[in-house]
Amino acid sequence: MKEFNVAVVGATGLVGRKILEILDERNFPIKNLRALASEKSAGNKIKFRGEDITVEKLDENSFSNKDIDLALFSAGGAVSEKYIPIAIKNGVKCVDNSSFFRMHNDVILVVPEINKDKITKDTMLIANPNCSTIQSVLALKPIFDNFNIKRIVYNTYQAVSGGGERALEDLYNKTNYKWKYKIFNNVLPQIDDFTENGYTKEEMKMINETRKILGDDSLKITATTARVPVENSHAISINIEIDKDFDLDYIKKILENQEGVKVVDDIENELYPLPTEATGYDDVFVGRIRRDYSLEYGLNLWCVADNIRKGAATNAVENAELLMEV
Repeated sequence: MKEFNVAVVGATGLVGRKILEILDERNFPIKNLRALASEKSAGNKIKFRGEDITVEKLDENSFSNKDIDLALFSAGGAVSEKYIPIAIKNGVKCVDNSSFFRMHNDVILVVPEINKDKITKDTMLIANPNCSTIQSVLALKPIFDNFNIKRIVYNTYQAVSGGGERALEDLYNKTNYKWKYKIFNNVLPQIDDFTENGYTKEEMKMINETRKILGDDSLKITATTARVPVENSHAISINIEIDKDFDLDYIKKILENQEGVKVVDDIENELYPLPTEATGYDDVFVGRIRRDYSLEYGLNLWCVADNIRKGAATNAVENAELLMEV
């Protein structure tokens, strides 16, 4: 098996460390690994496959004549904006976990179970979708393929780990260094900055990314995203209006057949997806599958997934695998 020289940018962060863990879990064929991060983290040691890797400072020369085949970026939009073009110029294929390139017309936005066919041998950059978008589109894909969707309503209950380590510290310590308000014992109906239309950037990400991944710019979608005092794994209520009648057993069947989705829907025994049960897994768990009787043809789903794994690191590594295979 061919091995690759791999760089992880943002290697010391919450998602960066998980990317390293997933690379190891999935036996990604690595010849040499470089861990890149800010000056603050440079010089620290991280463990990978039993070896100590010294963290290097990311700078303009990090990709010059360094024989890097692949770089996985998880250090924020500003870092991706500056350094991904440099990496690509040096022949490095990239997977970006930030939002910066997602809506660029010339950059593909990929959830492998849905649209891996977008990746070609000429692809140099894959954008990893928003964590909430990834789990939502996996639940929506079989509905989208079998029905004409008229409208989608997202309401999210997003875990604190989505805000990074400082946000988790705020949860544990009951402080508010990360956000304006404490997250402990609270619900924050704002994720990211507000835009001119009154929606947050997170809400607009879900709307626009769903359209791009499913390949339908005409989809009517609205979203409200909220941060809840849960450590890990996002939960999302998805309301779908379709154009014709449906059988609930058929809906469950097509969801069960969707790669990456696991149906947990047994109300008699009070079994449904929970963040505590989803954490540590790569499946998207779907339950509370029921009709919306306020609509002629309405459907409700409850969707839960580990936002650090499938919502970020695992999806990025899966994309990297595909990128290096073509």
